[in-house]
Amino acid sequence: MALRTSTVDIPTSDGTADAFLAAPEDNHHHPAVLVLMDAFGLRPRLEMMAERIADEGFLVLVPNLFYREGRAPLIDTSDLMDPEARAGKFGTLMPWIRALTPERVASDADAYIDWLRAQDQVSDGPMGVTGYCMGGAVALRTAAHRPDDVAAAAAFHPARLATDAPDSPHLLADRLRAEVYVASADGDPGMPPEQQKRLDAALTEAGVRHTCEQYDGAQHGFTMSDTAVYDHDATERHWRELLHLLTRTLRT
Repeated sequence: MALRTSTVDIPTSDGTADAFLAAPEDNHHHPAVLVLMDAFGLRPRLEMMAERIADEGFLVLVPNLFYREGRAPLIDTSDLMDPEARAGKFGTLMPWIRALTPERVASDADAYIDWLRAQDQVSDGPMGVTGYCMGGAVALRTAAHRPDDVAAAAAFHPARLATDAPDSPHLLADRLRAEVYVASADGDPGMPPEQQKRLDAALTEAGVRHTCEQYDGAQHGFTMSDTAVYDHDATERHWRELLHLLTRTLRT
């Protein structure tokens, strides 16, 4: 499928968010999908992932969630294949991650979804969100904040979705109307078995249609081919599950 891609600017209550847009190159209407980045930010790998989703007939937006710190790229991502270099970047990234509070996530979600709703090529039906690493929590928060808009919410190798914190994402389960799919990494300290079970229990109690599973043998960050933790088989499994979810829920 022929695609058009561009960088777009989205007005928010705190400034302007730069974002990558990928859409079919046609005059038809398509469901919208938000792709929510991992901590390393908007970069070629995420653009490639957005294009793969767009090639299935979706209009895809990948916002720079750290836009308050500046336009992407904000860090050098050329050395993510080096585990030591990759780990060393979190000294810079963690303050930005902590600054992305639930209140800011909700405000930004309004900006992104409202912008998508205003696009001529976006169909009137429901939207989808998928998040990676830190973006997994953002995806669930976005779906809970805009339940009338979001019909599909996915999180891949996420972290801290079901903690003891009073604002843990799993506590939003009763606000969700979306179908939820969560794939946790194996041995991930950010999403250990007890959190996986707590999340599954919360979604079950709230009556949310969902699947929560662990990808055995896959490390945290397994979908990111520009890092040393990339896992081809786990990533292909992710594509099958994600595209099936989006097609099933958004093509009404």
